[in-house]
Amino acid sequence: MKGIILAGGTGSRLHPTTLAVSKQLLPVGDKPMIYYPLSVLMLAGVTDILIISTPHELPRMRRLFGDGAQLGLRLAYAEQEKPRGIAEAFLIGADHVGSDAVALALGDNIFHGSSFQGVLRKEAEELDGCVLFGYPVKDPQRYGVGEANASGRLVSIEEKPVRPRSNRAITGLYFYDNEVVDIARRLRPSARGELEITDINRTYMERGRARLVDLGRGFAWLDTGTPESLLQASQYVSALEERQGIRIACIEEVALRMGFINAQACYELGARLSGSGYGQYVMAIAEECTGRV
Repeated sequence: MKGIILAGGTGSRLHPTTLAVSKQLLPVGDKPMIYYPLSVLMLAGVTDILIISTPHELPRMRRLFGDGAQLGLRLAYAEQEKPRGIAEAFLIGADHVGSDAVALALGDNIFHGSSFQGVLRKEAEELDGCVLFGYPVKDPQRYGVGEANASGRLVSIEEKPVRPRSNRAITGLYFYDNEVVDIARRLRPSARGELEITDINRTYMERGRARLVDLGRGFAWLDTGTPESLLQASQYVSALEERQGIRIACIEEVALRMGFINAQACYELGARLSGSGYGQYVMAIAEECTGRV
């Protein structure tokens, strides 16, 4: 399975801050926002990932991650000159996807849950069509909303419905088989001139090949598109990390625990950041995994 992180857009709801920097590079807790979707793809076992962003921001993304080899990844970069909808990611990334399945993560979504890795690996390995991840919210009118039957098959999907048929918001994480590229190519732009991800999901649903996985109790899903939600996400991450002594979306730790790099490489990555609490944590994790580095 290949991976795509869509980290474009103007971040207009976060202006004036995002007039100077991409929202995906803003800090959430002690790390850039984009660490969170990257860590999710890594937990799913995905190591070949395309980062899509604006021409202005791509050099900064490259400076942050390089080619990904230090994390045991293969990272590539592509431009989205203007935001034309989430589904455009599959047109931009068609060559990257090739003949593989693909996981798409939005660059401003944060996920956390103790059993998340197991859920992701299972869904990636058993993928047959499309898998969406739903999360219960109190205000489903603000989101794309999915409804599933008893077996988990998606039976309805609506964008910001006036009368929602469920309270399951569709999160910014999507798994698709390789047919998604052809489906995206056949899409007609919406009235806003965008290629809508809901249209792709509806196509799979109508074919009986879309599942909705419920991320309920024990999981957290946070969208960081507004100043209020960005602050809430930072508070959540900081409080949990302080209380439990862990780091959420520490990509060096994820790479180590997934077997993408060894403890020595992890320690060296932490040593480069040893002036920060984050770097010291990475070094400690590497030492913990070996007893001695």
